Amino acid sequence: MKRQASKWLIFTLVAIAQFMVVLDSSITNVALPAIKHALNFSDNSLQWVVTAYALAFGGFLLLGGRAADQFGRRRMLLIGMAGFTLFSLLIGISHSATLLIALRALQGLSAAFMSPAALSIVLATFTDSKERNRALGLWTTVATGGAAAGLLVGGLLTQFVDWRWNFFINIPIGIAISFAIARFVPKHEKETNDKHLDLPGAALITTGLIALVYGLSQAPTWGWLSPGTLGILATALLLIVGFVFNETRSKHPLMPLSIFKIRNVAGGNLMIAPVYAGMMSVFFLVSLYLQSVLHFSALQTGLSFLPFPIILGFMSTRIPKLVGTYGFKPFLIAGPLIVALGVGILTQLPVDGSYFINVLPAILLIPLGLGLTVMPIMAAATSGVPAHESGLASGLVSTSQQMGGAIGLAILSGVAATVTSANIGLGAISALVAGYDRAFLVAVGFMIAASILAATVIVQRKKADQPEKASAAIPAFE
Repeated sequence: MKRQASKWLIFTLVAIAQFMVVLDSSITNVALPAIKHALNFSDNSLQWVVTAYALAFGGFLLLGGRAADQFGRRRMLLIGMAGFTLFSLLIGISHSATLLIALRALQGLSAAFMSPAALSIVLATFTDSKERNRALGLWTTVATGGAAAGLLVGGLLTQFVDWRWNFFINIPIGIAISFAIARFVPKHEKETNDKHLDLPGAALITTGLIALVYGLSQAPTWGWLSPGTLGILATALLLIVGFVFNETRSKHPLMPLSIFKIRNVAGGNLMIAPVYAGMMSVFFLVSLYLQSVLHFSALQTGLSFLPFPIILGFMSTRIPKLVGTYGFKPFLIAGPLIVALGVGILTQLPVDGSYFINVLPAILLIPLGLGLTVMPIMAAATSGVPAHESGLASGLVSTSQQMGGAIGLAILSGVAATVTSANIGLGAISALVAGYDRAFLVAVGFMIAASILAATVIVQRKKADQPEKASAAIPAFE
């Protein structure tokens, strides 16, 4: 009993660390109007409060995962938490829009060292297939429900205290959890004696992804076929191709391409990108619709999402047992289609809409589908991975999440802005809603694409313990 309690204590501590990371990806959505007013953000630059964090987070996750394998999981988690806590303080006292965006990027960089280390600690702690599936189900609640919870917490803090407390709240939690992790999470030896980090690879993939998102976000202003847009996107493509070439030639690659020979690892990462591309955009655009069109307060907006984490939490505790019985594939096909149905409701948002008629049905359906989807993706994307690449696999799936979300937000925001500009003759609010509706339609396409990937790429598993033979080699803490 003592050993079992110890495992779940370790899980609880690293899950709280992960919750901080996920919370800060969405907590600012509700506070955006207040931040815009306080720091004089322009309409075009406001999305970078969200995007700068997601870009740095996603861009450096592979480096963070590799560092966890090479220098120790607990060590990298604590280093990341120290930076995350410090930058949260500096963001809270910031009085410049430019400085806030730069600090948000540094906060995302810190998160990139926290998240893969935390997940790989979970994988190393739970080697039994049933326990691991249960842990991953709860991790799904943290990883996805935290984003919805961020909207509620952000609404409460913005309404009753100040938007700066969206960041100050991390300070006492970060300090307390860091001490607890140092005390209770056993020190873990590095998985490899290789001390080299692929810094050229990290620079290529990070700048390539940043250029891609920047080009997509500027396209509505510059024009989708303008020389500036095409030039930036071409540069992004060259940098990403350069990264792939570097990985094939490097003696110490950041991302050994051989990991994609594990079919479910490749399929899980391909799937999770469009799922999160749709979901980050849904949180962002629904928050704006509620505040800009329905004139909800920050608190009302946060409360509007309250059913989301409740339903997702319920589903995430039930799905591991079902996956153990029926395998990944049925849920990975059906889950995104249920999400698509929920997002499809949002494609019909009217100017004179009602929360209970036009928004609530989607908020009830979307977490139902996500609950069927995310835990099986996490299990697929991390199963069958050798011990010395567990941090890499954890970083890779988190990279796919964050970069899918950042790219999706850029695409859907661009679609919304382009459609809004084209319909401005209908009136400002009508044009705005038309842009939202079209953006949600693109998000539906993302979900359908994810379901198709599940049907064509993911390998069916009838028993949960079948894919665990290789991943069980990841050692438990000593």
